[in-house]
Amino acid sequence: MSISPLAFVCEGAKIDPSAEIGPFVYVGADVTLGPGVKLHHHATVEGHTTLGEGCEVFPGACVGTKTQDLKWRPGNVTYVEIGPRTVIRECATIHSGTFDGTKTVIGADCLIMAYCHIAHGCVLGDHVVMSNGVQIAGECLIEHHAVIGGTTAILQFTHIGAYAMVGGGTQLRKDAPPYMVTMGTENLVVRGLNSVGIRRHADAFSPEAYAALKDAYQILYSEGSTRAAALERIANELPQCPEIRHLLDFYANASKHGVA
Repeated sequence: MSISPLAFVCEGAKIDPSAEIGPFVYVGADVTLGPGVKLHHHATVEGHTTLGEGCEVFPGACVGTKTQDLKWRPGNVTYVEIGPRTVIRECATIHSGTFDGTKTVIGADCLIMAYCHIAHGCVLGDHVVMSNGVQIAGECLIEHHAVIGGTTAILQFTHIGAYAMVGGGTQLRKDAPPYMVTMGTENLVVRGLNSVGIRRHADAFSPEAYAALKDAYQILYSEGSTRAAALERIANELPQCPEIRHLLDFYANASKHGVA
């Protein structure tokens, strides 16, 4: 175990022998650090927080601090759980849940860039990338392999689908559908299929699935029919591969904001 003599590690913290803790780091009493975790100087990890194997937290980041939600009450025990190999860059903030027993959860292999904020109760899947300055309000759901451009602001309870791309500077007030590119401020629009993201993960998509998703985008966003009619056509006319079923499920289970 490598712990700087200038770090402050509270009694009770569970630290794997292979973890590294730099100078001026603060580790709270209820923190668990898995194998190979690295905390750079001036990082803070507190609360009931678990960092999975190989996580890395950079200077100035604060992980596991109390929610800013005013509904929190003294005595509530809340949690942050972060999966293996996730990287949290400089000055990012990740808050724990609001109500007793609730969690903020971040999956494996995520990249949370500098000055991002992840509020109470958010759930992020695996391989999510958040560029600098993304601000996520409470109780949002972000599915695996989503990419969020810098300085995007995301309204509470919003959903972002798998392999979605949200353009930089977007004010996301509605759900961003999976496999699509969503962007905009005053006028939030779906610009097209996230072809670049799909090509980057070509091993995860069959040619038939890619073709079906292209057709689904055309039906939903380029042919001028109503949303209900477009979804019915997709369900009846396109191959029901896992990606198309997921797209249909996403619309069926949209948040209260609706889908862009």
